[in-house]
Amino acid sequence: MKYKGCNIPEDLYYDVENQVWYRIEEDGTVRVGATDIGQTRAGIMVNVRIKPVGKHVPLGKPYSSLESGKWTGPIPAQIEGTVVERNEELFDQPDLINHYPYDRGWIVRIKPDNLERDIKNLVSGEEAIRLMKEYIDREGVECKRE
Repeated sequence: MKYKGCNIPEDLYYDVENQVWYRIEEDGTVRVGATDIGQTRAGIMVNVRIKPVGKHVPLGKPYSSLESGKWTGPIPAQIEGTVVERNEELFDQPDLINHYPYDRGWIVRIKPDNLERDIKNLVSGEEAIRLMKEYIDREGVECKRE
């Protein structure tokens, strides 16, 4: 799904206010990244810090922090868990988040403590699309590709 140039995959879970996506993997882990809308608002990423593998991240605490030329901010955990993999490519190429937010630009993969509980904090499907469109309109976001 595209809206005002922004990609909004329909098969993900979203933390709309923080513009973070979550994909449940076949092995039960959860892959996390910044949305197309979030990376557009932030600008080109120049630095990324990601919690190390084995680190437990409580609800609300950051899995990572991102830095662009005009913005620095956390990727807060809406799903509590332990880091099982970091996207090591981002340390050399943080702008992968800008160019490929839903695939090569993923940030971290976690093993959730209680996915059933935490997934209730997120939205998906038609509700996610509706809320993302509202966010885009409210914030005046327009995603552009180079």
